[in-house]
Amino acid sequence: MHPATAKWYDRRDSVYIEFCVADSKDVKINFEKAKFVFSCLGGTDQVKHENEVDLFEAIDENESIHKRTDRSVLCCLRKAEPGKPWPRLTKEKAKLTWLSVDFNNWKDWEDDSDEELGNFDRFPEMMNNMGGEDGLPDLDDVDDDESADSDDEKMPDLE
Repeated sequence: MHPATAKWYDRRDSVYIEFCVADSKDVKINFEKAKFVFSCLGGTDQVKHENEVDLFEAIDENESIHKRTDRSVLCCLRKAEPGKPWPRLTKEKAKLTWLSVDFNNWKDWEDDSDEELGNFDRFPEMMNNMGGEDGLPDLDDVDDDESADSDDEKMPDLE
């Protein structure tokens, strides 16, 4: 049995954890007030994964949800005390080798707008939109020749 690799991020009303297990089967998630347990079979070898986390703060286990995709399992843990930041996911300060911060989704709360406070209610809709587009900017407008010319002007003539 191996822990699944996961990444997490914090929001005002929820904590999100994404378990990066492709082709997961038999996904089981047990939400409790101060801890949660994730298990599944995953990958082409159908390896058994299990993660048990003693959480930093309490969650509302009845309002916490998850969604499985072909590439991962995303869990939304509803905070029992919304508005209280979590500096880490776990109760203990120990570094877990399988857990990292999801910096792509991490936001400073000062940047949050009031409309984002209601995102939990739209979580199922957000989950349905997962996957597909990468959200990468269109780079067709970048002119490579222009940037190359400006570099040439800065380089001294060595002849």
